Amino acid sequence: MDIPRHIAIIMDGNGRWAKKRLLPRFAGHARGVKRVKEIVEHCSGLGVKYLTLFAFGRENWKRPSEEVSFLMNLLLEQLGKEFLRLHENDVKIRFIGDRSRLEELICDKVNFIENLTKDNKKLNLNIALDYSGSYDIIQAVNLILAKGNHTQITEQIFEKYLLTYPDPAPDLFIRTSGEMRISNFMLWQISYTEMYFTSKLWPDFNKKALDEAIRWFNTRERRYGMTSEQL
Repeated sequence: MDIPRHIAIIMDGNGRWAKKRLLPRFAGHARGVKRVKEIVEHCSGLGVKYLTLFAFGRENWKRPSEEVSFLMNLLLEQLGKEFLRLHENDVKIRFIGDRSRLEELICDKVNFIENLTKDNKKLNLNIALDYSGSYDIIQAVNLILAKGNHTQITEQIFEKYLLTYPDPAPDLFIRTSGEMRISNFMLWQISYTEMYFTSKLWPDFNKKALDEAIRWFNTRERRYGMTSEQL
C-alpha cells in the first residue's frame, strides 16, 4: 500500500460527538485531543512525512467565548508534556496561522516548541491555528508587496510565501463528521489533492479509519491533467 507523503485533516465533529452522548461540548474537544495523539503516532509509524491538522480556524473566534477559552486552555495544556513527547519521537512541529490574536503565553510556548523541534526529521507536523486558506494567500501577497523584489509573480515564486512552504502539497485531504466542504482550509495547496469525506466524528476517527482512508487513496488515479494512457 502506497502511503501518502502529506495528509491534511479537518478534525470535525467534537461537539456533535458530545451532544450525542448528552455531554457538554468541552467533553468532545477533550476526547478529540486524545484522538489527535493516536493519529499523529500512527502517521509517524506508517511513514507519513507531513501531517497538517486544522486545529482552530479564523472563523472559530465566532464561537461562544466559553468554548474559545476552553480550547485555548486545552492548547496550553497540550503545549506542555504532550508536545515534548512528540519531540522525543523526532517530530518537527510547526504552527501555521495568524499569531497576532493569540495570548502571549501561547505564543511563547509555540515559539519554544518550534525551536525545540526544528531539527527533528521523522514527521513534519503542522498545526493550523487561527488559520484560513484565504488568510494564507493574503499574507503571502502582502509579503511579496512589502519586499518589492518581483516585477512578475509565478506560481513557484508565490508558493514560497505561503505559510506551509517548503512542504509539498497534500496528497490526501480528510474531513470527518460528514460535512462536504473544505471550510477555507489550504485553498491554494489542495488544488490536486484527493478529497476523502467520512461520516465518522473526529473522536471516533481511529487508526483503522485512517487506514481505510489510505486504502481509498490507493484506488485513485492521480492524473494532474493528463490522460490515463499518458500515465
